[in-house]
Amino acid sequence: MTDSESPRRRRSRSRRRRRARLRRVLLTSLVVTSLVLTLGGWVGFRAWQARAHLVNAAGLASELSSHLVGGDTARAQRTLAALQEQSGAARRATGDPGWWLGRQVPYAGANLSAVRQISIAIDDLARQAFPALLEVDLGGLVPREGRLDVADLQAVATQLAEVDASVRRTRSDLLAIRDDRLIGQVREAVVRLRGEIDRLADLTSAADRAGRLLPPLLGADGPRRYLLVSQNLAELRATGGMFGAYALIEANKGRLRMGSQGSSAGLGSFAKPLKVPTEVRSLWGELPGIYPADVNLSPHFPTAAALYRDMYRRSAQDTVDGVLAVDPVALSYLLRVTGPVRVPAGVELTADNAVKTLLSDTYQRMEPAEQDAFFAAAAGSVFDALFERKIPPSGLLSAFDRSVAERRILFWSARPEEQRTFGDSRMAGTLPEQDAVPTVGVFLNDGSGAKLGYYLRQSADLAVGECQGEGRRELSLRVTMRSTAPSSGLSDSVLGLARSGDPYTVRTLVSVYAPAGGAVLDIRLDGDETVTATGTERRRQVATVNVEIGPGGSKTLEVSLLTGKTDSGDAELWLTPTATPWTTQVVTAPSCSQ
Repeated sequence: MTDSESPRRRRSRSRRRRRARLRRVLLTSLVVTSLVLTLGGWVGFRAWQARAHLVNAAGLASELSSHLVGGDTARAQRTLAALQEQSGAARRATGDPGWWLGRQVPYAGANLSAVRQISIAIDDLARQAFPALLEVDLGGLVPREGRLDVADLQAVATQLAEVDASVRRTRSDLLAIRDDRLIGQVREAVVRLRGEIDRLADLTSAADRAGRLLPPLLGADGPRRYLLVSQNLAELRATGGMFGAYALIEANKGRLRMGSQGSSAGLGSFAKPLKVPTEVRSLWGELPGIYPADVNLSPHFPTAAALYRDMYRRSAQDTVDGVLAVDPVALSYLLRVTGPVRVPAGVELTADNAVKTLLSDTYQRMEPAEQDAFFAAAAGSVFDALFERKIPPSGLLSAFDRSVAERRILFWSARPEEQRTFGDSRMAGTLPEQDAVPTVGVFLNDGSGAKLGYYLRQSADLAVGECQGEGRRELSLRVTMRSTAPSSGLSDSVLGLARSGDPYTVRTLVSVYAPAGGAVLDIRLDGDETVTATGTERRRQVATVNVEIGPGGSKTLEVSLLTGKTDSGDAELWLTPTATPWTTQVVTAPSCSQ
């Protein structure tokens, strides 16, 4: 080899080595690319499978709910088996090695992990919570021979506690998913499932609390006495209606008996007002502490119940352990289960005529003294039917569930430890000082001194707006109220005090409560600025407007609000229960972090 050839040979060997390295790199890249494409195709195929199984599972879960409410245990068992098959398939489709590798990929991995967690959540519910729920003997929640078996209730309570614990574990796992890195479809699925689990958790939590509280409330540890109060929706108050007729209920070892009856008017008024919370007094003066009919001008039911109990104690020289409030619409739901009942006055109450009979016909046909006796007799007749007739458990639970969801059944215990257990549940009627989701309240108080609330029709639309500074959001509320009252022909009992001037004009004090920590920015009546009374209650700004509507007329309130600090794009409405249900719509928006 000559000296002149050596560099050329070295350059040649160097080029060959570079080409070899390039071939290895290209070959490696080709293999890796093929693997990635294969993995992507496999994961995509499995994702398609998982989606199909999850869609099927969602439909089956809805069917299962219907069967449970309807008491069809056999069909519920078959549906549960099919649900478990679909949820298990979704879990397997998202649990193989290919899916695990896909979860390690940046960006895409977060979405695959979320789908995996959704599959696990639905499968856990199908295999843990739902089977335990099917095993609960609902018969223990229904009266037999005039009493509830306390031992059966305690057994049911243990089962319900297990169901609630399972649901809460699933809920906690879903909350751990970070949704700021998810694509729209996956984020929407996570948010929707969280919402469904939240609703399920509310139900199982309420059932768990009821299972724990019912035995002592029904006198398992000693006799209890309660006031059963009828909320008269013909004369509106924030929690529903003016407290009218009442009855004493005595509970002992699961057996309930209705005792003495009376009316709020019979309790008289109090020249020396009872102590009213400062915020409530700043909004309504001393009225809640003077008149039994005004204790619930505030929507916070514990305030109203405590005042009413104290008024009963002072007037009747008697003490009770709590207050239970119901309204005629709730009675109509119960009548659909018990069947018609005959009131001593000779009237037959049915699910279809109860509301009209109690809130309209009675005032047209009877004198005031007869009205109180009729209301008391009606409540007693439904109560007796509830405990004496053979009632399907599922139907009774459905009626109670609907009544509680609409805040038509409210309960307050005078024992602080029991009241704390109820917490902020709907049945407690507690106006919470903090919001999980921004909540706007629209509460109605009659200002006519009449019984014209039966003729009101109302709607509320709430829209979530732009994200503002300091983590707040704008909300837009639109409330429309219409009167269906005739222009003549109503009795003096219906027209009452006619404080609006024209006896056929409905005067309503509409109070808008901002979300906790939020504010009411602007409020207009039929597009014009209006006089507004303002205040606060339980960390919520309150704006109250006087709205007067003649026969056949309508008025619209438009309100701009600001939430407290929140990232949520959701919102909720809390409305005064009325004789005719509200028409509502809530328009949500993406969270501020999206």
